[in-house]
Amino acid sequence: MLTSPSNALHSTPHLWPIRRSKLCRSRNFPRFHSGGGKLFSLSLLSARSGASRFSVRALDVSGDSGALSFPNHISVKIPFGNREILVETGLMGRQASSSVTVTDGETIVCTSVCVADVPSEPSDFLPLYVHYQERFSAVGRTSGGFFKREGKTKDHEVLICRLIDRPLRPTMPKGFYNETQILSWVLSYDGLHAPDALAVTSAGIAVAFSEVPNSKAIAGVRVGLIGGEFIVNPTVKEMEESQLDLFLAGTDTAILTIEGYSNFLPEEMLLQAVKVGQDAVQATCTAIEALAKKHGKAKMVDAIRLPPPDLYKHVKELAGEELSKALQIKGKIPRRKAISSLEEKVLTILTEKGYVVDEIAFGTTEAQPELLEDEDEDEEVVPEGEVDQGDVHIRPIPRKPIPLLFSEVDVKLVFKEVSSKLLRRRIVEGGKRSDGRTPDGIRPIDSRCGLLPRAHGSSLFTRGETQALAVVTLGDKQMAQRIDNLEGSDEYKRFYLQYTFPPSSVGEVGRIGAPSRREIGHGTLAERALETILPSDDDFPYTIRVESTILESNGSSSMASVCGGCLALQDAGVPVKCSVAGIAMGMVWDTEEFGGDGSPLILSDITGAEDASGDMDFKVAGNEDGVTAFQMDIKVGGITLQIMEKALIQAKAGRRHILAEMTKCSPPPTLSLSKYAPLIHIMKVHPSKVYSLIGSGGKKVKSIIEESGVEAIDMQDDGIVKIMANNVASLERAKAIISGLTMVPAVGDIYRNCEIKSMAPYGAFVEIAPGREGLCHISELSAEWLAKPEDAYKIGDRIDVKLIEVNEKGQLRLSVRALLPESELGKDSQKPPPTGDSTKDKSRKYVNTSSKDRASSKVASGDELLLKKKDVRRASDGDKTMKSNSSSNEEDRGSLVNGEATIS
Repeated sequence: MLTSPSNALHSTPHLWPIRRSKLCRSRNFPRFHSGGGKLFSLSLLSARSGASRFSVRALDVSGDSGALSFPNHISVKIPFGNREILVETGLMGRQASSSVTVTDGETIVCTSVCVADVPSEPSDFLPLYVHYQERFSAVGRTSGGFFKREGKTKDHEVLICRLIDRPLRPTMPKGFYNETQILSWVLSYDGLHAPDALAVTSAGIAVAFSEVPNSKAIAGVRVGLIGGEFIVNPTVKEMEESQLDLFLAGTDTAILTIEGYSNFLPEEMLLQAVKVGQDAVQATCTAIEALAKKHGKAKMVDAIRLPPPDLYKHVKELAGEELSKALQIKGKIPRRKAISSLEEKVLTILTEKGYVVDEIAFGTTEAQPELLEDEDEDEEVVPEGEVDQGDVHIRPIPRKPIPLLFSEVDVKLVFKEVSSKLLRRRIVEGGKRSDGRTPDGIRPIDSRCGLLPRAHGSSLFTRGETQALAVVTLGDKQMAQRIDNLEGSDEYKRFYLQYTFPPSSVGEVGRIGAPSRREIGHGTLAERALETILPSDDDFPYTIRVESTILESNGSSSMASVCGGCLALQDAGVPVKCSVAGIAMGMVWDTEEFGGDGSPLILSDITGAEDASGDMDFKVAGNEDGVTAFQMDIKVGGITLQIMEKALIQAKAGRRHILAEMTKCSPPPTLSLSKYAPLIHIMKVHPSKVYSLIGSGGKKVKSIIEESGVEAIDMQDDGIVKIMANNVASLERAKAIISGLTMVPAVGDIYRNCEIKSMAPYGAFVEIAPGREGLCHISELSAEWLAKPEDAYKIGDRIDVKLIEVNEKGQLRLSVRALLPESELGKDSQKPPPTGDSTKDKSRKYVNTSSKDRASSKVASGDELLLKKKDVRRASDGDKTMKSNSSSNEEDRGSLVNGEATIS
């Protein structure tokens, strides 16, 4: 939503006085000046060194009644962990209900809150809409793509939207149905101070200043664990070394939301981190509350609409007993149908027929019909002015019961609340849940692996009426997920989990399309829970994709994705560090209302109904030793550390039980790579060889892929080469080619059974290794004199050759003569050359191929390159040449450029 310009700018009835130029350029001002790429705070424009090239002169409006001013502009600093943030309001977005900019370092987040004037139709869900966007202009960039503007919300932006939304909802009153929209933009980012916790705090400040009748101000912080010390709101660089990533939001008295990931952090340390974060949140919320009392707007308390109080009693009278019986049905679908049928019955009575109150309540008597017997008798007409007061008879008017009608929305809201209270009462009073379990009971578990033969790994995890099908796909770097963020460098995720929640999982008809915010959030939680157990890229160089499809859902489907995903990874042969499991915990907050002792009741492995009717949804994933991921949402005013500690201890016991059940998986995971999974081999070559393997425009690597039949070859600047193939034969072929192209041959090496790949008038090109060829000159092909190479060999013949020279270009010179016995060389050398005109022999041109001039010389009209006789004699002494040339050190051999092994 774009805020329209101020009315003061549009309604000014006169022209601005022209006294001086409002915006001037200095004489030295260039047309485009970059400003050094620095980020400046929007809250303060101060003169800085080197800023004289761009000057802004203030408009002189002294004495002008039409001057634009910002009388409500407020700028104040409040605590934010171990530092302070600058809060400003009244300057930007003044037409919104409230608009604030919050600055941390040079990171600036602007948040606005707008409230609809007319309430929408009442429902059980607060019409709150949150939109968070990271503008690329915040770092001096433009987004990629054709349109060059921000498009749909990215996944990490969706996650921050959820972080803003979840702690705000518990502070909103019931009955407030005015649509509320929160827009949050990152206007500046310094790469050091993360904007996510700042955005949550900014939203809390904006709501506190607005007309929204929230009960408490909220704030959010991030807590890291660096060097054994908890740090509040660490910088981006500090988070790279942190063993904990905890986000916490709450009020000055309670915790509302926590979410985080760790490396098997014990529950005790997690509680300490929450305590540190809660203290920081309390200090920030206290400052926000003080600002809101002083500068905030009046709250829209009059807009709150609650159902009639008598409606609760009427619904209980009509459906109380039947509803209690329906809630005891164990099956989700039969229970849902029974409750829906009962709801329709109540709706029909209270919205169409009307609820008739008991006649005694209206004071009617049984004699009422007798009073109506004389109703048809003729009445005496009395002339005006002749009325005798004694003749006036007051006849009693019967009071008929009036049916009471209520709106359908109010009835539905009340029916849902009555159902929730009856469910809570059953759990607290009877100690039994809808499916018969105790508060700490876990539903039956069944797990199976290898259901999909062509998939690289698969598992089916079932817990009660919640079922997740997890499928693992392995690939190379090209399958990695690319993430475009404000950091400026593309980020690639080698592991990602995609969660899908189709409407069929709950037996309903619904929309199928792009992933919802809930699916993105649940998938990220399960992904981060599994990420800790994965091997490093060096140990397992695969890109891993886990696809979790929820086939049935009755609570904690994201934690079922953790369990199923872990089994699927093992079935795909991924060498995970250990097994992990997840469990969802619930809570009944006020047990005293239902006959309890008043202390909150913690529920393990909650169902969908317990999640909807309960007061907490606390998901915890990890193993027996610690926690890898956690997420908590509160539906009441907040919880304390004592309640959270009790939930963590009970969750740990539940995880142990689930892990024990996962070991009973039948069929078990294969723990080995599938025959359909791609093969990846890692090679290490000298970094100087990488470019030669890639070739100009990637021609060389493409030819290797085409020749060997592999799927892909990935090369890194440090010399790491990853080959991905679908079969062993193509993989070995690619390895051989790369080994041949990158090897550093030594003079004197002998190569056996080498194939002649091509012929030239001056010699034969011999492949000594896959993709690596050298020239065997015609004078080195045989001890006898040859007119052309074809006189001794043909293409495809296999010969043994010896490397006698490597020139400065890395080109190889081979010899067959050097491997011949000395007696044969001496005998053959006595043979005369072919007969012919002596003039022709004298005019024949000999070129020393070992000299530098040979590489740059051009072939004469004879197109034949021969060695001088003295070089032939030198080449025949192969052993001496090998000893002299092999003395070169490894540095000289490593510095050779390995190009196309041909000599032209």
